[in-house]
Amino acid sequence: MPITSAHERPQPPTSADAFSDAVTLAFGDPAAEVYAVARVGLSVGADGSPHGSGLAIVFDGREPVAVRAAGGLPVPEAEFEAIDAAGVRVTTVTPLQEWTLTVEGEDGTVGLDLTFTAISEPGEVAPGSPVAKVGGMEGYEQLCRVTGTARVRGGTRKVDCLGQRGHSWGAPDWDKIVLARTVCAWADEELSVAMTTVRGHKAKSHADEAVQTAVFALPRDAELAVAIDPDEARLSTVYDAEGRQRRAGLEIYEDSDGYPHRGAGEVLCGTSLDLGRLRLDCSFFRWRVDGHEGVGRYDILRRVEAGA
Repeated sequence: MPITSAHERPQPPTSADAFSDAVTLAFGDPAAEVYAVARVGLSVGADGSPHGSGLAIVFDGREPVAVRAAGGLPVPEAEFEAIDAAGVRVTTVTPLQEWTLTVEGEDGTVGLDLTFTAISEPGEVAPGSPVAKVGGMEGYEQLCRVTGTARVRGGTRKVDCLGQRGHSWGAPDWDKIVLARTVCAWADEELSVAMTTVRGHKAKSHADEAVQTAVFALPRDAELAVAIDPDEARLSTVYDAEGRQRRAGLEIYEDSDGYPHRGAGEVLCGTSLDLGRLRLDCSFFRWRVDGHEGVGRYDILRRVEAGA
């Protein structure tokens, strides 16, 4: 199913179960030492009216300087632009091409004012893919050039780096999902990677997770990168004593007969956020993929067992 401008708007529910629709934007600028992820989401309240949520995590170097989350807020209409939650606002300037993000910290010392410009076609998580079947979500991701300013600790820094904008929708059943990973390696404009994995309750290990990967490889004769669904992708992760991701390796085969893309990453900064029955371990990594160096995001959203 090709992604079109119609997919930029909130999507109609595909299930009678709890349906959610969210836009996530993330970036990492090692020169400015600012890394951030922000999300706005829509859901249907008990009265049938739209409700909005927001999440923002901003790092200054290794330290989280803004961590905000808010949900269940009534919104006047079911549009992402109508949401103002946790200090996060997003707008679409041109569908599938350009968006804006503003974030305000609670005490006014942290703020983002950014433009995300697509430099790739959408890498789709299709309805029939293993990730969509296990995780209950579909959507797409785009590699972006991120520009603007970040206000951190009272000073303003220029942002000019790579990042990612994603849109996902569906009805995930967290009684049947153990965890979901989002891995992005923004090595450079010529080669970057986006990966989503979901572990169902029947999976025994990391190796049994459903995987969806897009490789954003820039052809010399094209203005926009092309998203390639590889033949096979593997992710390995090293954790600390509290189960947080510290190092990771990637191996991605575009076809079974060719040489794989290989990548290695290590954590730059991270924090954890309690979201009720879920825990978000949010981190940014330094990555090296096929000799290309950059940064990226590695998040794990996991179910927290009762009494744990």
